Amino acid sequence: MDTLNAGGVRLSCADLTTREINAALAELPDGAEARIEEPWGRHNLAVGLTNRITIDIDGNAGYFIGGLCDGPDITVDGFVGWSVGENLMSGSVRVRGNVSECAGASAHGGTIIIHGDASSRAGISLKGGTVLVGGDVGHMSGFMAQAGTMLVGGDAGHALGDSLYEAVIYVAGKIASLGSDAKVENLTDSDVLRVKQLIDLAGFDHIDPQNVKRVASARQLYNFDALKDQKY
Repeated sequence: MDTLNAGGVRLSCADLTTREINAALAELPDGAEARIEEPWGRHNLAVGLTNRITIDIDGNAGYFIGGLCDGPDITVDGFVGWSVGENLMSGSVRVRGNVSECAGASAHGGTIIIHGDASSRAGISLKGGTVLVGGDVGHMSGFMAQAGTMLVGGDAGHALGDSLYEAVIYVAGKIASLGSDAKVENLTDSDVLRVKQLIDLAGFDHIDPQNVKRVASARQLYNFDALKDQKY
């Protein structure tokens, strides 16, 4: 384990177990920097952290990168597997390459930025987080997204926003099909401003904020009435 500036560390997956790496990250003070080297597809890196640190993962990583975190800012200089940023509470996870299934699943807060493509079910059960994808997303993305925002800079696969609740999905490219209870709504001035802010946050330069589609819930599945359905 080598030392970096600002009290940070350099951690090698060739020398340390995942548990050892995550324990070392958890002990760093707020404002520190860490670099994880030779990840070689390692799963579960930088998970469950609550300190406000900056982490750079130097290469491709595996499943659940940055999951269950509440504070750190993580950058992956490569591709990642399933469920990047799963259950993220605050902070950010930025992936310079493509990601696999379920990116940002159940994220309550924070921001997940994907410069490449995301596979199916991106933003599944989103609960308030922000998922920004520069490229395409696969089928069932935004499935049961309850709150939060998604921005897709490319095309969206089939059944986008199936069973969508109060989350909003902006799509710059084509939509293969909408899921149950999802609909395209008119873009407002506030939407254009919001998309511009998201583009600036992500650092994307290929999206026209005035030429995206706004996908939201049609609210036809909002049919539960607690008083009506209560049994006496």
